[in-house]
Amino acid sequence: MRPPLSVRSHHLRLSSNLAHHLSLRAPVYTRTATRTLKSNPLLHLSRLAPIRRFTMEAKELVQYLADAPPAVVRLEIEKHFEALSDKQKRYAHFISRASFAGNRIVLRQVSPESEPIYDFIIALHKASEGDWKALAEKTGVDEAGLSAFLQYAAQFLGNSGNYKSFGDSKFIPRCDEKVFAALALASPEAEKHYKATNGSIFSSDKQGLLHLGFPDEGHLTTYYPDSPSITKDEIEAVSKWMQAKGLLPENTRLKKTDSGSYELLIASGKTSLPSEGGDIGKDTEFKVDGGPLDGKTIKLVYGDYAPEMSAIAGYITKAAENAENETQKKMHLAYAKSFDEGSLLAFKDSQRFWIRDQGPMVECNIGFIETYRDPAGVRGEWEGFAAVVNLERTKAFGELVRSAPDLIPLLPWSSEFEKDKFLSPDFTSLEVLTFCGSGIPAGINIPNYDDIRQSEGFKNVSLGNVLSAKAPDEKIPFIRDEDLEVYKKYRDASFEVQVGLHELTGHGCGKLLQETAPGEYNFDHKNPPISPLTDKPVTTWYKPGQTWGSVFGGLAGAYEECRAELVAIFLSCEFSTLKIFGFGDGTTDIDSEAGDVLYASYLSMARAGLVSVEFWDPKSQKWGQPHCQARFAILKCFLEAEDDFCKLEYKNEDLSDLTIKLDRSKILTSGRKAVGDMLRKIHIYKSTADVENGTKYFSDMSNVGLEYWGTKVRDVVLKNKQPRKVFVQANTYLDEESGKVSIKHYEATPEGMIQSWADRS
Repeated sequence: MRPPLSVRSHHLRLSSNLAHHLSLRAPVYTRTATRTLKSNPLLHLSRLAPIRRFTMEAKELVQYLADAPPAVVRLEIEKHFEALSDKQKRYAHFISRASFAGNRIVLRQVSPESEPIYDFIIALHKASEGDWKALAEKTGVDEAGLSAFLQYAAQFLGNSGNYKSFGDSKFIPRCDEKVFAALALASPEAEKHYKATNGSIFSSDKQGLLHLGFPDEGHLTTYYPDSPSITKDEIEAVSKWMQAKGLLPENTRLKKTDSGSYELLIASGKTSLPSEGGDIGKDTEFKVDGGPLDGKTIKLVYGDYAPEMSAIAGYITKAAENAENETQKKMHLAYAKSFDEGSLLAFKDSQRFWIRDQGPMVECNIGFIETYRDPAGVRGEWEGFAAVVNLERTKAFGELVRSAPDLIPLLPWSSEFEKDKFLSPDFTSLEVLTFCGSGIPAGINIPNYDDIRQSEGFKNVSLGNVLSAKAPDEKIPFIRDEDLEVYKKYRDASFEVQVGLHELTGHGCGKLLQETAPGEYNFDHKNPPISPLTDKPVTTWYKPGQTWGSVFGGLAGAYEECRAELVAIFLSCEFSTLKIFGFGDGTTDIDSEAGDVLYASYLSMARAGLVSVEFWDPKSQKWGQPHCQARFAILKCFLEAEDDFCKLEYKNEDLSDLTIKLDRSKILTSGRKAVGDMLRKIHIYKSTADVENGTKYFSDMSNVGLEYWGTKVRDVVLKNKQPRKVFVQANTYLDEESGKVSIKHYEATPEGMIQSWADRS
């Protein structure tokens, strides 16, 4: 254990060794600050929080410190928004308001302390009236302390919580907690919210709680509130009960009561069962017969997040009033019913209308969508977005959609494992106006309901201004000097191709072999398809009521992301695809400009897999991010390919000179073969519900281990890690009298980020 902090004359000091390792600056109070504290009784140190004691090794704690500085970038949207009609602007405005009305839901889904931290930041902004330097002087905090607070606040707001949206690990301010405690005394409101955090901003004494995950594994989750004793087995048993009942889980949380019964908390504006009943009828209390929950009671409780859900339903109803067509209107009314009554059947209807709303100028989606953060992988995180279509870039994606029926048969499996017909989706390039959630992706493929995707279709969107946003002075470790020019020039283009293929053909391809109802199958049950992995008829498939997610559980997210990434890099070797995006004439030539894009794509994937080990926790030996687990598995695929296709090169024992050497001349041979072999296994296991072999194979491929990857490689990755971008978004304002909507942008600074959220509140 490192020495504790000490106090001398109201100045805080770190031991020099600890300060060196943590890159913290001390003291955090100046001499002027000391005089201010003595002269102002409101700022007496006795009211400040206790001094933090570090209980982790400094080397371990470094990875949990907030980015300094965070990469704050602005989402540029103004010119695209101004091109909309007044009605379209109002439509976008109300969707934006509905999306942001769910921000407190996101906060509560991250950690118990996230909402009071948010309120603390906003209260301090109100107290400062935007003049942060004056607030620091008033509270006796020096420049370094103020900077640490602002950097933390920007990263917090960019992640909508104090755990990274990409990695699910906690981040802690780069200063002593007395800085925050002193700032809290700026106003009674700020002090109230700071006290409500209960010291959790800085706490690091239990390393398991620095990661999101199952309670019985020592991790933190708020999807199972006030249920410290709930186990993975209980959660799985309730999920199976819900599946048997036909009750969907995405908008629920699960609580275990003191008596040992269970409450399913359903997000809804209404706080009681709707008069016509819920998704499974008018019963709200059930006694379980048989199985691990035999004799236990499960109760449905409506009204989780009630104030927020009611507000969301109201804004979405306003969006319906400004819809451009009947399909849009029906979509938003279905949303409103879902959010007001807690019905996921109504939500599924909204997604059906959403698929049919082809080519809108303002695109959106909203609800409990992605299930990455629930450790069980079934409950959804709130997100909502409004975006403007970029017509020019959408043309390329439209051509990609038209080419998809010719591309998908090139994938390494027979037609029995592919959809009977590719349902051509709407694929648009969007410029994001609003995205409320813990993080903004580069592309989206939804809905996530397999029954809709398999028979009715889906949509793809690429988020253009997210892809193009650049952080200043960005460094690119692990790329060789001789590859750097090509990598820098074509990484954005290659990423756009990768996103397009990932979302459209990756998530959009593949058939799940199913017994759709007792005795009914979507394949020839009497003559099952021959598995290319065993050369024998398949023996497993999805049973009635089973879904891909329910069968593969918590591994499903990472597994599916890996499959989609593999599809994308496999098909990016088709030069006709690169031509769609404006590179080459379709002729296969690895030494052409199109070859540069392909090379940059493979380099990017290898580098992404390498830096992914940052998000693997050596203590729990647990992955914190599904995309990272997927990309690491693909890197191992590259490294295991024949003929030295890909190698990690270094001369120094500590790997400080580590670079990726990927043989460009072998991408179309040994590289593509290795990718195809891995993709075939991943896909067939998923298609046939072979969870046993699929889990073993993917777990082996994504296994890190402590000796090499988990220690030596991870150490050098952490030393070179770059801050992840956080986005400052615009706000819209409606003039009720004229019906016109205006837009306000903010500076790409921590102060600008805070201002944007304060205005939003």
